[in-house]
Amino acid sequence: MRIVIQRSKEAQVTVAGKCIGQIAQGLVLLVGVTHDDQEQDARVLAEKIAGLRIFEDEQGKMNISVREIGGQVLSISQFTLYGDCRKGRRPNFMAAASSKPAETLYNLFNDSLREQGLHVETGAFGEMMDVTFTNWGPVTLILDSR
Repeated sequence: MRIVIQRSKEAQVTVAGKCIGQIAQGLVLLVGVTHDDQEQDARVLAEKIAGLRIFEDEQGKMNISVREIGGQVLSISQFTLYGDCRKGRRPNFMAAASSKPAETLYNLFNDSLREQGLHVETGAFGEMMDVTFTNWGPVTLILDSR
């Protein structure tokens, strides 16, 4: 699994002009799944993200997790994270998992975040979505289960 983590002051996702997910301060996660990802990958990354200390303490150091600040998560499925642009001008998405197994692991990942005590909003798997947010910092990190 590959996840882009963006610290956010606020975020929302809309499908066909309708807001389907919205959070206050917390994290926006773009979540990609590849062929050999397993349930353990989803669980480990969810635990890592819940405890990742990327919010500032009173001294201005990144020392507090999203869970500790009572932050929320907006999780968006993103197969394009496995786009390969090394050849030609059109990305190759062969490394992205097919729809059914990807959706299963994406849902398990979100459920694992909830088990960590986080409030999680999601986009709509496989749909065209508009995601808007205020990147706070900005802070953007990438996690990969490999």
